[in-house]
Amino acid sequence: MNRAALIIFQKNAVLGKVKTRLAASIGDEQALEVYRWLTDYTHEIVKKLEVDKFLFYSDYIPENPEGNLEGYQLEVQSGTNLGERMKNAFAHLFAKGYSSVAIIGTDCPDLTGRDLNSAFLALSQSDLVVGPAKDGGYYLLGMSKFIPEIFNNIPWSTSRVLELTLNLADKLNLDYEFLQILSDIDNLEDWNQFNTRKQITHE
Repeated sequence: MNRAALIIFQKNAVLGKVKTRLAASIGDEQALEVYRWLTDYTHEIVKKLEVDKFLFYSDYIPENPEGNLEGYQLEVQSGTNLGERMKNAFAHLFAKGYSSVAIIGTDCPDLTGRDLNSAFLALSQSDLVVGPAKDGGYYLLGMSKFIPEIFNNIPWSTSRVLELTLNLADKLNLDYEFLQILSDIDNLEDWNQFNTRKQITHE
């Protein structure tokens, strides 16, 4: 039986602690609003996905979590950097017996439910699925088996994340598939470009 799970990595919505690069341009309060919009959007698109869902908060599980999290299992990330935190989350779910696990963040407003379904379909026939981001990282990573080495020696939050991840995949002789290239929202330019394309005015 193919048991599938989605991991969502989400920062706790604390003023001054989210979207810091964006906040440098628009201020902490507006950056927090943008972050809340992005997290609401993310939860909306995963709602119909028929896999188990695990929400990993960055620091703690809130007493009163925001949004409709019905059906989610709530966890807290562990590790000293992003790679360790992702590796530990994957290890946790594969140890629970899942055979396909994918991870996303909450920074990609172009992500759709169709992309997520495509990812799990790819994992039925490949070791790895990657959703490439335009900034050189990835917005989604999925595995059909636990591959801890894929997180080794990656300079996180740089433009070489995707390139070096694929180099590791090639060295490990992994089969991998790609989703479409999408944009993350990290700074004001990203947010403005998204608003222009989608004609969204965030107030």
